[in-house]
Amino acid sequence: MQFKIARDALLKPMQLVSGVVERRSTLPVLSNLLLDIQGNRLSLTSSNQELELSAEVDVSDVQAEGRITASARKLFDICRSLPEDSEILFSVSSAQLRVSSGRSNFSLATLPAEDFPKAENEIDTVALTLTQEQLSELLASTSFAMAQKDFRPYLNGMLIEVDSGSLRAVATDGHRLALHTVQVENNVKEKQRLILPRRSAIELARLLQDPEELVTITGGASHIRAQMSSCTLVSKLVNSRYADYERVIPRDGSKSLVGNREALRQACQRAAILFSEKYQIASFNLGSGEFKVVARNPDQEVSEESVSVDYDGDPIEIGFNVSYLIDVFTAITTDKVRMELTDANSAVLLEPVENYGASFVVSPSRL
Repeated sequence: MQFKIARDALLKPMQLVSGVVERRSTLPVLSNLLLDIQGNRLSLTSSNQELELSAEVDVSDVQAEGRITASARKLFDICRSLPEDSEILFSVSSAQLRVSSGRSNFSLATLPAEDFPKAENEIDTVALTLTQEQLSELLASTSFAMAQKDFRPYLNGMLIEVDSGSLRAVATDGHRLALHTVQVENNVKEKQRLILPRRSAIELARLLQDPEELVTITGGASHIRAQMSSCTLVSKLVNSRYADYERVIPRDGSKSLVGNREALRQACQRAAILFSEKYQIASFNLGSGEFKVVARNPDQEVSEESVSVDYDGDPIEIGFNVSYLIDVFTAITTDKVRMELTDANSAVLLEPVENYGASFVVSPSRL
């Protein structure tokens, strides 16, 4: 292997794929990047066995093709430290990757490309295309509701549900639920359900940098692939059955209010000032034309704040984890939000008044 490439052309794709590299892995090769030069295309690939990221870049000066792996961290740090507009020469000799630019020369240890894990090829049962903006909004409005270390594997991920003409993302940690649906053309004839791991959902959101560019999503029984012009993400799926989330969405709330989303978010944020990580339960008092947020902590400190809302029903007091409501009010992008509930023991349904396919459910907490 021997080729020369501009430092600035290499840095961005290398940065894109380095996000999943394991710093401390039981398999040393997972700390490496796979460099594969074929023709005039250089492919950079990283993997943690669950998730694979790859990016390609054109190379004009190729002396010899080949494949090798070397430390992702060291390669990125070397390239980043070199001067802008510099050129870098890569070559392999005696199982060492030599990196040279100007008067700088490095010799890095390598591992064989054959040791690097590759995503399995399987038949795709799902195929659809949407813009990065659509997918980014889908992920941003739901990913916060994923669990982190729940004993139920499916909660530590995001449900990707593909039906004829639509794509839906669903996330829940058992206390709150977020779903967002967009209309897209696809190839499915019956509903397909894929569970994307939490890490993969977060990485995918990070890669979406060009709102107008298209993303092609394909998937099968055990994998999902998101392909963009800049890079490709391939992820294993969570091997589990997702719960019937539809049955927890309240659709017959007898009480309904409409308020300014930003005013409600700020009121909740100010209430959260008094709370610790362990205790974040606030009292929400709903009365005629008013939504009052009352926060009390174990030190007997109290804050009260009222927000004007459109509501003329019976008074009600209900407790919520204030951070859950902050997340929802942050995820909603419209000016007005509608909240529907039945009583102090029932979950609340929150939706943007100018509905764009997003719905949120938050369960009450004991005061």
